[in-house]
Amino acid sequence: MLEIRFTGFDATSGPQPKSFKQPTPEYVRMFPDPWLDRWLPLINARAADRPVLEIGCGYGDDTATLASAGLHVIGFDLSLAAVAATKIRVPSAKIARRDIRDPLPDDATDVGVALASLSLHYFSWDETVSIVDRVRSAIRPGGVLLCRLNSTLDSNFGAEGHEEIEPGYFLVDGQPKRFFDENAVRRLFADGWNTLALEHVMTDKYRQPKAAWEIVLERPSSTNQ
Repeated sequence: MLEIRFTGFDATSGPQPKSFKQPTPEYVRMFPDPWLDRWLPLINARAADRPVLEIGCGYGDDTATLASAGLHVIGFDLSLAAVAATKIRVPSAKIARRDIRDPLPDDATDVGVALASLSLHYFSWDETVSIVDRVRSAIRPGGVLLCRLNSTLDSNFGAEGHEEIEPGYFLVDGQPKRFFDENAVRRLFADGWNTLALEHVMTDKYRQPKAAWEIVLERPSSTNQ
């Protein structure tokens, strides 16, 4: 039987080297990744007077971008080290340690914007669908989700040569990772979302080229959605 190990998921097990994004040692070798800049006008317009919900804040790169744009951020991450670093880096943000599979923060309701950059691709398909449904419930009608997901072309970060747990879901160096093609992205967001943007992108944030999907989704305003 395939053994699945979620490294860094136990707060009592000592150092927590992994967040929902990258191991702690990788952070010091990251390059700037200003992917969020082009979306700031949309984020400001849709956030209105509500905070931005950031799912998997990592070490605060996007948190800092949002705060610099005058936005209030409610964020969380699994890694204690990432949470501590982001609290210091962006003191205006409300950051906590939380597992994304647990209930969302109490004050993360009726938000105009949610952000999940490279943090939703660590779970089984059923868990991923459940997480996306809960995030959608936290967004008010007309609000948006900005999301980045691993691509099936992300060969530098595990898309090839690893044991498959279920279709599209692999055990990469002891950590489950999901990789998406366009059909899988569209299937994940098929119900209850309007797709505003869907683009296959490359980033050098982690020094080696990383392939990802960048998606902007809107919760429809109609009452039956």
